[in-house]
Amino acid sequence: MYKIRFGTDGWRAIIAQDFTVDNVKRVAYATAQWVKNEAGKRAELKPAIVLGHDCRFGGEMFSLAVMQVMAQEGVHVMYHKGIATTPMVSLGTHDFKCFAGVVVTASHNPPAYSGYKLKSFYGGPTKPDDVALVESHIPDHSIDVPNVSLEELCVSGHVSLVDLEKHYLEKVEGYFNLDAIRKSKLRVAYDAMFGAGFPVFKKILPEATMLHAELNPGFNGQAPEPIAKNLQEFGAMLKKDHHDIGFATDGDADRIGLVKGNGEILDAHHAILILLHILKEYKKYDGTVIAAFSATPKVKTLCEHHKLNLEVTKIGFKHISGRMIEVDSIIGCEESGGIAVKGHIPERDGIWDALLVIEHLAQTGKSLEDLIQEIYAITGSLAYNRNDMHLTNEVKLATMERCASGEFNEKFGKYTIDFIENIDGFKFHFKEGGYVMIRPSGTEPVLRVYAESATMDLVDEILSEASRVIQGG
Repeated sequence: MYKIRFGTDGWRAIIAQDFTVDNVKRVAYATAQWVKNEAGKRAELKPAIVLGHDCRFGGEMFSLAVMQVMAQEGVHVMYHKGIATTPMVSLGTHDFKCFAGVVVTASHNPPAYSGYKLKSFYGGPTKPDDVALVESHIPDHSIDVPNVSLEELCVSGHVSLVDLEKHYLEKVEGYFNLDAIRKSKLRVAYDAMFGAGFPVFKKILPEATMLHAELNPGFNGQAPEPIAKNLQEFGAMLKKDHHDIGFATDGDADRIGLVKGNGEILDAHHAILILLHILKEYKKYDGTVIAAFSATPKVKTLCEHHKLNLEVTKIGFKHISGRMIEVDSIIGCEESGGIAVKGHIPERDGIWDALLVIEHLAQTGKSLEDLIQEIYAITGSLAYNRNDMHLTNEVKLATMERCASGEFNEKFGKYTIDFIENIDGFKFHFKEGGYVMIRPSGTEPVLRVYAESATMDLVDEILSEASRVIQGG
């Protein structure tokens, strides 16, 4: 029987191949055992889950399978009927005092995928130890449950319907000065990438220019990941019709991509630095910065300038959110565009992040470029890119073994090594300036190669050399 394993953020698989109703029921059964075994240790929590799904094919069907299993196992479900972002489910899990949350989503993965994300009572990704407990309960056989309808589950009391969108909107309206944004006449553009963010953002800023803001489970054949190669149409639209700011979110709206009003697409490192700068310099927040190993070293420079403590974690937001609930944190961030901020739950939230920037521009009259130049005055300039190499498992494993063996301790191709970090993957810093980082994806069959330097030409040069080295050139 198919072996179900959780990656850096949940279990993901191709729909109808391995992501099937039967396999979803197996994971739901394991989740139910975890809830029943652990929820009783926290009297303040309900032994219940909050459940939602994104825009992908079969979201309602897979969610119903989860509810059927939970009903049989005696775990109550608070279900949002309709499209939900992952942050909505996380917020509901926290605010409704439920032990766990489940999101049927494959996040930024290609359209053929679906997935199953686990959230915990604190409103963020479930910690690795708890994920391991869930995995230990996954049976090696199918789970038989009565084929009951949602209506029957509601009548029987096993499921209650909740409006996660309404709850999220109330939080947004309570935190942000939406009137100031509207009165500022800022021109805001949003690329929803056919993801779950479009219904709720249309209610937050209906006057914004929207792209790909309708239901399309095929995502036009493109992975809904807000990175430069996927935002070319959005960038071209803004280049033709200038706005003050553009932003995009991924399939479940927990990641953000920022775009200048002239169409220039910013990488996630810039988004991290911009948000951290706003939180500390303008909102005067304090706290520890929790950054994934893949985040730019410029975060350290900015932290030193602002006298903020920095902690570096393994990649996967479950590691970041786990620390955010243990220390007073100002921001938790990763290279993929997942950013959690003080004043909200310990969860990535692309729409919330965007509103922080939009509100700041509205209240100060500054532009994104103004903020970037303020940051560059502290950190120096930054250029970055990532190459996702689709390689055989043999080549991926061999590459990681080469990194671990010390082959690149002194030279990486034509570059001379300054120092090496290997918290999660390998980051080779060059004496010539810049670095290359290599690690296998935890959710996709690719080898991720990251590069950063002072200019994009230098970044492209590093990536080209890395490709040659990895493929044995």
